[in-house]
Amino acid sequence: MTLDKGAVGQSYTVASMGLPQQVGHRLEALGLTVGTKVSVLGSKDKGTLILKVRGTRFAMGRDITRRIEVA
Repeated sequence: MTLDKGAVGQSYTVASMGLPQQVGHRLEALGLTVGTKVSVLGSKDKGTLILKVRGTRFAMGRDITRRIEVA
């Protein structure tokens, strides 16, 4: 399943990331790596997901979250 289909209030583990190299490196620098636990805190109407990763809240667009596979 991809992260953009994640339900609010649920936690998932990142299985793989099929992102462009620059975006992937930036997310890895922020702590989002394969095996990291991600919690979906909220979902905005225009497609933005509010995520909690390692104690930090992030807002990511659906174009990025649809390329992140979670289990």
